[in-house]
Amino acid sequence: MPASAPSAPAPRPSLAARAPLFVVLCGCMIAMLTFGPRASSGIFLLPMTHEYGWGRDTFGLAIAIQNLLWGVGTPFAGAVADRFGIVRVLCVGALLYALGLVAMAYASTPGTLHLSAGVMVGFGLSGCSFNIVLAAFGKLLPERWRPLAFGAGTAAGSFGQFLFPPLAAGLIGTIGWQETLTIFGIAMLLVMPFAFALANPAAATSRANGPQQSIGEALGEALRHPSYILLVLGFFTCGFQLAFVTTHLPAYLTDRGLSVTVGGWTLAVIGLANMVGSLSAGWMSMRMPKRWLLAAIYFARGIAIAAFVLLPASPVTSIGFGIVLGLLWLSTVPPTSGLVMLMFGTRYLAMLYGFAFFSHQVGGFLGVWLGGLLYERLGSYDFVWWLAVALSFASAAINLPIVERPVARPQAA
Repeated sequence: MPASAPSAPAPRPSLAARAPLFVVLCGCMIAMLTFGPRASSGIFLLPMTHEYGWGRDTFGLAIAIQNLLWGVGTPFAGAVADRFGIVRVLCVGALLYALGLVAMAYASTPGTLHLSAGVMVGFGLSGCSFNIVLAAFGKLLPERWRPLAFGAGTAAGSFGQFLFPPLAAGLIGTIGWQETLTIFGIAMLLVMPFAFALANPAAATSRANGPQQSIGEALGEALRHPSYILLVLGFFTCGFQLAFVTTHLPAYLTDRGLSVTVGGWTLAVIGLANMVGSLSAGWMSMRMPKRWLLAAIYFARGIAIAAFVLLPASPVTSIGFGIVLGLLWLSTVPPTSGLVMLMFGTRYLAMLYGFAFFSHQVGGFLGVWLGGLLYERLGSYDFVWWLAVALSFASAAINLPIVERPVARPQAA
């Protein structure tokens, strides 16, 4: 009787299955490193415009381009990550981000500023920011880990916002703004070793995540889905508010008689409070309808911004505003990414969340650009603040009709 052939060894479980906490921690380090410098952009506004005699609209346009191209590049980076794996996208994005920050340090004309801070950093962010990290968590981690991992990744970005703005303000005061940007650029290279913990073979991803669709079929399905369109439209407001505040708040507080240090610490406490807000949003998104959570966040933002504009400017009101807004800052991300995953699964999560994020970044472009443009035309930021309030209430209403269930797909024969 012939001997039976030896059975093939069982495949070794993935790193995410064996050590999910380690994968989450490495992803969180990437989110923290990449979110920090772009959250510090407002700290560089006054030193750079004073150095070269630019208006705030010149600096604002560079950061607006950065936000727009971050949004434009994210769906394409997500599609590449979905098809060929996440590590390559993260490494290329980190390298481009690092080069952009170093080039920004020596950008002495508006054109070179727009190329470095706008184009290079924007496309760099599209390949290595927390959006790609969240998509990796959705693909790699066991289902029970995903909601809290989304909150943890978002909170880690917030810790970068807590850490980097006061660090930037301190370094600018001691070694100068050019040297500070160079140091931040070198720090972005640390993303590369952490990226390897998020490796996952593209073929395994394709087999593991539901029906076989092409990229075009997945995108067409999403763009025909009314709830996805509502989610994308509501996310516009989040980007408008975050980018405007990040870029223009320190200068706004300086205009009202406060020091740039207060602006730096206000951005920092936004990041610190958002660690709590993001983790809480991840926890709550498992226990209540995500559309209700999003509507509540946007509505509360509108109230907080209106109160801040109406109250007298002081360190206390600024820090208090930072705490309240921080609790609501990126808390939209866990329920938004969770809704995309619920509707369409994880196969094309990076790309489909990327298109939602594109809407977010179109809002960011307009928030930063209009902030600088209208300040130069009107001499104040008041109009943009009240526009942010109106958009908050509109987005609260937009999110309520979203239907929280998987998209209906015809069964395969």
